[in-house]
Amino acid sequence: MLIHLTAFLQGFNPGFHVFQYLTLRTILSVLTALFISLIVGPTMIRRLSANQIGQFVREDGPQSHLMKAGTPTMGGALIIVAIVATTLLWGNLSNRFIWVALAVTLCFGVIGWVDDYLKIFLKNAKGLSAAKKYFWQSIVALTASYFLFHFARTPHETQLIFPFFKNVVVDLGWSYIALAYLVIVGTSNAVNLTDGLDGLAIMPTVLIAGALIIFAYVTGNVKFSEYLAIPYIAGVGELCVFCGAIVGAGLGFLWFNAYPAQVFMGDIGALALGAALGVVAVIVRQEFVLMIMGGVFVLETVSVILQVVSFKLTGRRIFRMAPIHHHFELKGWPEPRVIVRFWIISVILVLIGLATLKIR
Repeated sequence: MLIHLTAFLQGFNPGFHVFQYLTLRTILSVLTALFISLIVGPTMIRRLSANQIGQFVREDGPQSHLMKAGTPTMGGALIIVAIVATTLLWGNLSNRFIWVALAVTLCFGVIGWVDDYLKIFLKNAKGLSAAKKYFWQSIVALTASYFLFHFARTPHETQLIFPFFKNVVVDLGWSYIALAYLVIVGTSNAVNLTDGLDGLAIMPTVLIAGALIIFAYVTGNVKFSEYLAIPYIAGVGELCVFCGAIVGAGLGFLWFNAYPAQVFMGDIGALALGAALGVVAVIVRQEFVLMIMGGVFVLETVSVILQVVSFKLTGRRIFRMAPIHHHFELKGWPEPRVIVRFWIISVILVLIGLATLKIR
């Protein structure tokens, strides 16, 4: 929005041209989303508490979590508000990628909101059934995937590229829709599974979004993409603003979500953030790199799958409890230790992901 206003104001003062620079708008996006979160956060937490919108805690989980019962949840709404408002302010609203990213984030947020609503207001501990949740996630993800495929302007937008390999490119054709669907839905649910400890999910999300800023920038820049031997996709750079909003909103939320948490994001935040990361990775053609950088999310998801399969086949559990962060808690690790160590792992994995830009 402001990019169009400042473009008009250039006619009166050339100094306004500075706001056309993507790098500046990305920085301003981070700061704007951060300030929105910090300013709106306390009021939202008070209202959530006043309306008794509190966290439901599993009785079969770690005993230390029982004290968290009643902590305000659905704080992910704060993240979504900050992301959407900031992107609309600093993004180029004529860019189709911006609208796809916003639409996917909002729609997955609505699915999460319904799930949280059923749990909290209707006292339905299971919330939205798995079948209904996956159905609506699939509708949104398939719609977004088809849109991106149908309106692709160059072959690069639908090709599969591999990290560490310079000239290995696969034309996906219609398979692109299936891959994009799996990445968006898979990442959304993986972040949701990880969101079980104070700040555990939000910090890796911030780190990955920060790295995706770099991928979006170089992919949307002719010179950098040529130098790094990655496909050039016009307009993708605008996603830097969107990812910057995720970073700022995430850091602002972490201010209140850090141990001991004053508020939890709930499914409304976790599903939306995971989908946001997934759709950006699809657009910038870095699905495999997302798996590397989101290794913590992958580990959490795999631990749940292994636990379920093992119990059904043998009647035995591999972990004391899944997702795996609960396993370490039950082994005696204090919650802050689990959180920080998973953060450290995320930092390492994000750096490896960034290294793929040069190691080809």
